[in-house]
Amino acid sequence: MMNLGTLSLTTTVKSSKPMVSLSFWIPYFTHWGQSLLVCGSAPGLGSGNVKKGLLLKPSQQEDQLVWSGSVSVPPGFTCDYCYYVVDDLKNVLRTEFGMKRKLVVPEALTGGESVQLRDLWQSGDQALPFRSAFKDVIFRNTGDVEVEKPLGVFENKSDQDDSVVVQFKICCPDVGEGTSVYVLGTSGKLGKWKVESGLKLSYVGDSMWEGDCLIPKAEFPIKYRYCKVPKDGSIGLESGGNRELTLHSSSNKQEYIVMSDGLFREMPWRGAGVAVPMFSVRSEDDVGVGEFLDLKLLVDWSVDSGLHLVQLLPVNDTSVHKMWWDSYPYSSLSVFALHPLYLRVQALSESLPADIKEEIEKAKKQLEKNDVDYEATMETKLSIAKKIFDLEKDQTLSSSSFQKYFSENEGWLKPYAAFCFLRDFFETSDHSQWGTFSDYTEDKLEKLTSKDSLHYNTICFHYYIQYHLHVQLSEASEYARKRGVVLKGDLPIGVDRNSVDTWVNKNLFRMNTSTGAPPDYFDKNGQNWGFPTYNWEEMSKDNYGWWRARLTQMGNYFTAYRIDHILGFFRIWELPAHAMTGLVGKFRPSIPLSQEELEKEGIWDFDRLSKPYVQKKFLEEKFGDFWPFIASNFLNETQKDMYEFKEDCNTEKKIAAKLKSLAAKSLLLENEDKVRRDVFDILRNVVLIKDPEDARKFYPRFNIEDTSSFQDLDEHSKNVLKRLYYDYYFHRQEDLWRKNALKTLPALLNSSNMLACGEDLGLVPACVHPVMKELALVGLRIQRMPSESDVEFGVPSNYDYMTVCAPSCHDCSTLRAWWEEDEERRQRYFKEVIGLDAIPPSQCVPEITHFILRQHVEAPSMWAIFPLQDMLALKEEYTTRPAKEETINDPTNPKHYWRYRVHVTLDSLMKDVDLKSTIKNLVSSSGRSVPASGEDVNNKK
Repeated sequence: MMNLGTLSLTTTVKSSKPMVSLSFWIPYFTHWGQSLLVCGSAPGLGSGNVKKGLLLKPSQQEDQLVWSGSVSVPPGFTCDYCYYVVDDLKNVLRTEFGMKRKLVVPEALTGGESVQLRDLWQSGDQALPFRSAFKDVIFRNTGDVEVEKPLGVFENKSDQDDSVVVQFKICCPDVGEGTSVYVLGTSGKLGKWKVESGLKLSYVGDSMWEGDCLIPKAEFPIKYRYCKVPKDGSIGLESGGNRELTLHSSSNKQEYIVMSDGLFREMPWRGAGVAVPMFSVRSEDDVGVGEFLDLKLLVDWSVDSGLHLVQLLPVNDTSVHKMWWDSYPYSSLSVFALHPLYLRVQALSESLPADIKEEIEKAKKQLEKNDVDYEATMETKLSIAKKIFDLEKDQTLSSSSFQKYFSENEGWLKPYAAFCFLRDFFETSDHSQWGTFSDYTEDKLEKLTSKDSLHYNTICFHYYIQYHLHVQLSEASEYARKRGVVLKGDLPIGVDRNSVDTWVNKNLFRMNTSTGAPPDYFDKNGQNWGFPTYNWEEMSKDNYGWWRARLTQMGNYFTAYRIDHILGFFRIWELPAHAMTGLVGKFRPSIPLSQEELEKEGIWDFDRLSKPYVQKKFLEEKFGDFWPFIASNFLNETQKDMYEFKEDCNTEKKIAAKLKSLAAKSLLLENEDKVRRDVFDILRNVVLIKDPEDARKFYPRFNIEDTSSFQDLDEHSKNVLKRLYYDYYFHRQEDLWRKNALKTLPALLNSSNMLACGEDLGLVPACVHPVMKELALVGLRIQRMPSESDVEFGVPSNYDYMTVCAPSCHDCSTLRAWWEEDEERRQRYFKEVIGLDAIPPSQCVPEITHFILRQHVEAPSMWAIFPLQDMLALKEEYTTRPAKEETINDPTNPKHYWRYRVHVTLDSLMKDVDLKSTIKNLVSSSGRSVPASGEDVNNKK
């Protein structure tokens, strides 16, 4: 029988040289039915095909389960490789994170040697330093270190039988200028713990340091640690216990051991940031709304205030209706296009005519309002931009920079421009109303966007706007990188049902509706946002190419991002297309209740349970004397005092339409909104929802115990259905949802180098946090929204490192407003959290704000990110505006106008040295990192 842990490459690698025995060795605990496999870019290791990779063999070594296997390779052999957890059929169950490992077998070896690669599994958190937020921004100085030697080259030779060449490899992503990295240990070759005699490592690129030495076998086992030695000579020994190196064989071959020791162990890096929507920023240069170029000033303020991060809400175009409700930033017209709202029109040209300059100045004064005037600002900016476009379009569109941008983005840019034209031409974004253009095809697109098209000038205007938005955001993004500030974007879970993406990629969406959350999240009127749900099965066919393209596009501007409602990648609350409220939805994916399962429990009458249960007595209770009118217009009597809905009003949308018709004819004597809610209640009076695709499958209606249909059941049926309800919503789906997330999320995370954070507020399914931990997704913790069900206020000192902590966010009231909302809650917080029995002040005075912000910066969380409004509350002069006016979003209102603007300009904040010093002192005194100041940067240059 073939030894699965050993494979020779002599049949696939042509070489006349003697072969080197190359062994893989990695400790990793697996579950039953799982194995470890190594796959590399070379033949014999699968050539990138995991199914053909080298399956490793397990062995128990003391308290470790170690997987090993070997291949024979010639000197000079190179490849990339990584490890996988697979099942018995070599299906991938788990993949390493981070960059692929690079393997180099030096030409200097003569053959006959044994090279053992001792690796550690690269978990998600170990890959964090390679995310662009750290690699390209926070630890960017490490990239300036010059490479001192080629990767993987042995500088010593194992020509003595009693010695072994050991190559030490460590990842040090945060190394200051002039710092050296050493290995110190019990061996004389490692200095016997003395730096002056220790092994100094060489930088080999990608934050990796390595060096080798010849160690006598008699000195094993060896204890050792890595240390950093800055220019001042101080010793920064890594934290944790000693590492240990033992010999595992008594081979007669000349032995080389490569110790890949993962990350340098030190106190976890922690930083702080500011969160503010792009539209809320105010500067002396903007026209009615925050603009991308304002970010440069915001970055300067952040650096001066000790902040390493600026977090924005989504900045994609949302111009679906061309009305103020497009201010909702989570309903994208295009997931690739940037919002024209954030364009700085005076930066479109270096030689603006005097009349246009005058028009811009006039617009600045007219739009300098307390809040954003969305419609007026959009109309004004596009009007001015069109005048500049008419003057400079030939020069811009023929420029090499535009041509480069167009060639790199035309895949989404041309459909976007065509969509915008058709939206305006047909005066609707509902592409089902576009006649022949309702069905998207490449031929129709090419005809519409060709240079011969009558509408080519209009199409080009949309190209022009997007190009300049790209230029302006790129300028701000690069500025942030250079100043050591992470720019964090936001990835909405949904797209508008009338968007470019649903027009072009209909097969990727199910055109029903979703809310992302079950109906306990809805507002009091039961409204929902109506996003289409994703066809994950179809998306998987090209490895989630649409999602990967989204993340790649975001990565052009951002170095971190927030995944809005990360639960949507586990499951979504899906509604039928005819629904207007959320109570008759179901989870997708989910395991339904089968008819067989219900019958075994003694549940038989499926029509009774799945159709609206309408009795005369319910109608009388709900509508009083008005009930006969409801019955005659909406219902048919099926038997004495029992009714069913008529065909023309058996869905929520049909009911709403009929009520509008009755109201228009003045036949509706009651309030239309109230009647609609009450009739909806009758329609939703069901216990089970029948699967529209399989009549033998059912889903328990949300909150079934609230229905009179349930209350009229016998006790046995009630008990059975309560048990099945609880199982469906809280247990049954956990493994399915975990597997769903582990299929979809890695494709996103691996498609860009951005640092990923997930919005996981509230009580989430049990599978969510373990998956987030495995994928190294940073979670969110808001003190007033604890994830624990038995506490009212979260305790920041107990938060995990892999979190962002904040006192508030855009979906809730600010710290000041929250403090003023509820006197009894304020007293409980004052006593339980602040620890004082006195009566708390009625307003959140600066001292209270300082205490709460200090709580958060001192938390173990990787990031403490504060809304700008909460930071301004540190100073009394910025608290003159009513606190309620600082709220960004009201989640209870589906038609909320997103228009909050900060009442003070960034220019003024830059001059407030006192506020900047207060914030910086808070951050730095907590042990969090602060960016280098402008002076430090200039001195370095």
